[in-house]
Amino acid sequence: MTTATKLVKTTDIDTLSINTIRTLSLDAVQKANSGHPGLPLGMAPAAYVLWTRFMRHNPKNPKWFNRDRFLLSAGHGSMLIYSLLHLTGYDLSLDELERFRQLHSKTPGHPENILTPGVEITTGPLGQGFANGVGMGIAQAHLAAMFNRPDHKVIDHFIYCICSDGDLMEGVSYESASLAGHLKLGNLIYLYDDNQITIDGPTSLAFSEDVTKRFEACGWDVSEVEDGNDLNAIEDAIRNAQAVTDKPSIIRIKTIIGFGMPKQGTSKAHSDAPGEEAVKETKRNLDWPENKSFYIPKEVLTHFRTAVKRGAQLEKDWEASVKDYAKKFPGLGKTLKDTRANRLPEGWEKALPKFDDVEAKATRAYSGDVINAIADTVTQLIGGSGDLTPSNNTYIKSSADLQAGRYANRNIHFGIREHAMGSAMNGMALYGSLIPFGGTFQTFSDYMRPAIRLAALSNIQVLFVFTHDSIGLGEDGPTHQSVEHLAALRAIPNLALIRPCDAHEVREAWRAALLRNNAPTAFALSRQKVALIDRKKFASANGLHKGGYVLAEGENKSGRAVAPKLILIATGSEVGLAMQSREKLNKAGIPTRVVSMPCWEFFDEQTAKYKESVLPAKVKARLAIEAGVSLGWAKYVGDAGDTLCVDKFGASAPAEDVFRDYGFTVGNVVKKAKRLV
Repeated sequence: MTTATKLVKTTDIDTLSINTIRTLSLDAVQKANSGHPGLPLGMAPAAYVLWTRFMRHNPKNPKWFNRDRFLLSAGHGSMLIYSLLHLTGYDLSLDELERFRQLHSKTPGHPENILTPGVEITTGPLGQGFANGVGMGIAQAHLAAMFNRPDHKVIDHFIYCICSDGDLMEGVSYESASLAGHLKLGNLIYLYDDNQITIDGPTSLAFSEDVTKRFEACGWDVSEVEDGNDLNAIEDAIRNAQAVTDKPSIIRIKTIIGFGMPKQGTSKAHSDAPGEEAVKETKRNLDWPENKSFYIPKEVLTHFRTAVKRGAQLEKDWEASVKDYAKKFPGLGKTLKDTRANRLPEGWEKALPKFDDVEAKATRAYSGDVINAIADTVTQLIGGSGDLTPSNNTYIKSSADLQAGRYANRNIHFGIREHAMGSAMNGMALYGSLIPFGGTFQTFSDYMRPAIRLAALSNIQVLFVFTHDSIGLGEDGPTHQSVEHLAALRAIPNLALIRPCDAHEVREAWRAALLRNNAPTAFALSRQKVALIDRKKFASANGLHKGGYVLAEGENKSGRAVAPKLILIATGSEVGLAMQSREKLNKAGIPTRVVSMPCWEFFDEQTAKYKESVLPAKVKARLAIEAGVSLGWAKYVGDAGDTLCVDKFGASAPAEDVFRDYGFTVGNVVKKAKRLV
């Protein structure tokens, strides 16, 4: 064994426990012939110290409300957390470790919150877990400010995260680190695995900044541990970080990637199965039985499993304190109970605005009206904007700005950090008890797409408020005009994209999003004013919940409803254009049905019978109208149908001029429709 691989002196049980984590990880990667052994072997000592000397958690109740959160931002090192979860008594069997990276196992290649008990967040794309942790820090700070009272800290814990060199190279980590420092989130303690290796080779190939100075500049407390095997130094660093309450903390731990492996300290130790001989040599280096796979010494399991009894007692004591709290603060106690259960307040839907006799406004403005109508009832709502609050209409007027020391407020200024905003919202939702929303221009959804995708993959309720949804943005021009983004967002599985056409559909869009508590929702909202639809004359906006519905039926020249010869399908601001065109077509002897289709995803979930009632197969003449690319509309208009869409970039001019130039006029709709008939 080289000098570099010698362990700092520890007790026998410490050494055995750490090497159990290492060898379980190594065996799983080798058996799968796939994975990343480097991080688990290098960070095992730090993770061991954290999980056995600091973490407050209950393995038999992974969702205990006041638990410490542990996030593995460097999700490629997933066997580290799987080993810890099994050893400490979570519902993750040794068989599951042996099925690492196999179909339908609870141990996928990167951690997924929906699969593995004890995994808080879905990680893998680097930087996401780092930013999720910042969102969790905001959520905890907010809820603690809401509920804690002197001598009654019912929400009191830490958020720990292991991050890597790769995490810190990703831009989202800098965005979120800057926000966390600004907000002085002292509940965050991050362990930075500073092993100076990436897949390509040493980090010096592309990464030579002073990380310590970067985080100090962002307002973080920074400390260093020179030897990643020095358990006492790691413990001291974490304890000191816990004492820093006015800054987030990052501990820079110098580690050796793939510790103990023949190729430790090199990029060869980062990923992929090392091979049987290398596994045996590693075990010899660690003084471990080389012919035993997935071996756990009895005393090690006994040592780790003390977490079960300890965790149960921690939760029991906390529940007793909550009971006492509820007696002293009955109103807060009831609210806390409902908050913990993630329940919407009883009768919350009564707070939704009716929008009777409203003036014509942009759907972004109606969205702001809904937010403020329900905010005092649905107190779980919290959010803001990426520096576009007045444009996105996302401000809760009855609250104030959430800032350091003013965490009870509900308006978050995420700054011009769209990616961090999306990832932080995910963290807030994963923390639990809150419904986060965040706004930006729809074209900037590109900046946060990885976070949107992970929200969908994680089955969490996050609300993305995208305004300025088309070429209707106008003078700012094609750089800001959303064209391909509706199609891009619709391509994400499990994300519902809703593009409402008027005030009533905006209300129902928010209703649907709040009821949809196991998946994210995105709103596509207009800058331009939309037509007011007389819901006493035409169909109710409740049809939005089915995704697409018959808004207006075809009529003959005398105004009597008849079976349609043509169907106009439209979304958002273009529904008004479809309705105007319908009048012309009906009078021209072409009975025309208008279908409002605000949400493709909802419509696709409906029965074949319902879909046939809206889009009858016998009506081949169909025209889709939407100010975005035509991609995807073919499945609704069919081979005989057509589209009026925008399959090129926009132009800088007043919105009405751009729409006219791109053919979004009654005359052009009628012309295209007549060709179909």
